[in-house]
Amino acid sequence: MPDAMSLPAALIAGWARSAVAPHGGTFGALQAHEIAAPVIQALLKRAGIGPESVNAVVVGNALGAGGNPARLVALAAGLPDHSAAFSIDTQCCSGLDAVSMAVGLIASGQASVVIAGGVEAWSRSPIRQHRPLREGDAAVAYERPAFAPDPARDPDMLASAARYAAAQGWTRTAQDAYAQQTHERALAHQAFLADEIICINGLAHDSYPRRISSALAARMPAVARHGETESEEAESTDCSLSALSISAKADGAGFVLLASPEACRALGLQPKAAWIASVSVGCPPEIPLLAAETAARTVLSRAGLVSADALAVIELHDAFAVQGLSFCKALSIDSLRINRGGGGLARGHPIGASAAVALVRVLAELALEKPSSFGLTAVAGAGGLGASAIIQRL
Repeated sequence: MPDAMSLPAALIAGWARSAVAPHGGTFGALQAHEIAAPVIQALLKRAGIGPESVNAVVVGNALGAGGNPARLVALAAGLPDHSAAFSIDTQCCSGLDAVSMAVGLIASGQASVVIAGGVEAWSRSPIRQHRPLREGDAAVAYERPAFAPDPARDPDMLASAARYAAAQGWTRTAQDAYAQQTHERALAHQAFLADEIICINGLAHDSYPRRISSALAARMPAVARHGETESEEAESTDCSLSALSISAKADGAGFVLLASPEACRALGLQPKAAWIASVSVGCPPEIPLLAAETAARTVLSRAGLVSADALAVIELHDAFAVQGLSFCKALSIDSLRINRGGGGLARGHPIGASAAVALVRVLAELALEKPSSFGLTAVAGAGGLGASAIIQRL
């Protein structure tokens, strides 16, 4: 292992994830800690260290509705009672922000070995209700909380994406073609992805990716459109979002094992990658999907990289096809360069885990590249939040 003086404060000694299963599917009866615990246990076993070595766990989770999911995850995984447990909710950014915060724990000397990532059991998420103002009134159920105090700045995310697609001229044809491409890559990579996936409930592969013909894509319903009428929907002007171009609700988990250089030496860990830089940013909440672009450009600058050309691996959690298209245009990269094994459109969207799963994908792909290669992951979240990180293979 290189001299610790030449290494970043936090090294990555392992990674693992569950499969991503559609809402109500194979993981439909599992709580978040029941999905996360087997992943963490397998991660420790692969690294060759015991749970007693873990100082803390940091877990991204968006739909748990209070409590401290990280503590449940830690105890369910058999970590010692004295391990600290931090839960992070920045919605879609949660899984990556959790890892960034874990790096901070190590860099500040508060911990030397940390497990971090995200988990979501969307199928078992609590039913949400607003408490009535007056006794005797009924509670009011709601699907999602507010992400900005001003309703005018807090649009439905589907509506926001549809408005952006129409404004930028991203056609349904282009969006669907992007989505088909990511499903095809996910299917082609299925055997390779098996190495990073821990089998839970008999599921050892992402179950959502499927073969989609152009004819089937054309028949899928439009679920959101902006400023269009049926009579105006010529193929060249239709910028609606189809069911194919939106990531599906899902359950899943992804985690990495982080350690200081000193801890790696003491425990005999063989670090495979170094955490080079990360950012968490805020952007206008009216168009949250653009926050991933801002975060990626910011982290490239922070890492001293001139452009995305310096990256060997790029993973974007693409909640919408139009987001992927816009991201590639903003960073001047071909869409074939991102999400080698299929992105969020192909896997599904376990919100608090999505960015952590994308990070696991970066690490798995980076392991195939030459030493010193760089990988980037990026994500945008509700409310106009973005996160991105750059990893380097050792």
